[in-house]
Amino acid sequence: MASISTASGRGAIRRRALIGRLVFTGPGLAYLLVFMTIPVLLVIVDSFFTRGRYGGIVYSFTLENFARAFEPVYVQVLWNSILIAGITTLLALLIGYPTAYAITKLPRHWRTVALILVVLPFWTNFLIRTYAWIVLLNSQGPINQALDVIGLGPLALLYTPGAVVAGLLYAYLPLMILPLYASMERLDPELREAAGNLGASPMRTFRDITWPLTLPGAMIGAIFVFVPSLGNFVVPELLGGGKTVMVGNLIRDQFLKARDWPFGAVLALSVIILLVALFAAQAFVSRRISGRGRHA
Repeated sequence: MASISTASGRGAIRRRALIGRLVFTGPGLAYLLVFMTIPVLLVIVDSFFTRGRYGGIVYSFTLENFARAFEPVYVQVLWNSILIAGITTLLALLIGYPTAYAITKLPRHWRTVALILVVLPFWTNFLIRTYAWIVLLNSQGPINQALDVIGLGPLALLYTPGAVVAGLLYAYLPLMILPLYASMERLDPELREAAGNLGASPMRTFRDITWPLTLPGAMIGAIFVFVPSLGNFVVPELLGGGKTVMVGNLIRDQFLKARDWPFGAVLALSVIILLVALFAAQAFVSRRISGRGRHA
């Protein structure tokens, strides 16, 4: 009898624990299901159908949309999008890494101030921040006026790929700095001190200790910057002036202007596949790093 009551008591505890987990995780899982999983499944399904004469979807199976996605013009747009997002991510890493490192060297009360300054742009509307770059980069803006003073003359800065990269970098740089700061703050300073005591140069200490231990934060930051940069269509539209077309602009136009939802779904699916591959690569590298750390 005692064993039966003990078993039933354990079962009741497990049921309560399960109910508690469902209560806490249920809303999040429901959100993912309704707003992420179901839309992605709809995109996959719609990509196999055809466009109606006046837009919309005709539920007739076809693979023509996938063949069309490999036409040179669309491949070029995807490649340009990857290139612009990649350059933005690289610049964010080059700027964000020393910035995050400098923040970790500040006194603790000043770190909070510095982090507030990092996230301060997010307190302003995204469109306002983008329009601010139009003011800065136009032919009569302060940058061109300064260039004119030193004799370099006004340059065509606005409506160029460089302007798009600048806008994306400004928009998403904090998403690189914050994960890097979190990784660096957890880094044990005694490791660097021990390397210096053993005769390692600052460069070798960075290469063998600091960089490998902060690489996961850099990879997370790279994903946080690359993913929204790849799909952004507001910045290319405003700062590119329609001359720099990215895949986000193309997907938006297929859904809202051309009303070719199946082909827009194929383009969106290509971006999803690319991002899944990116997340898989990040997970693989993270496992390799953690495995190497355990065997060290």
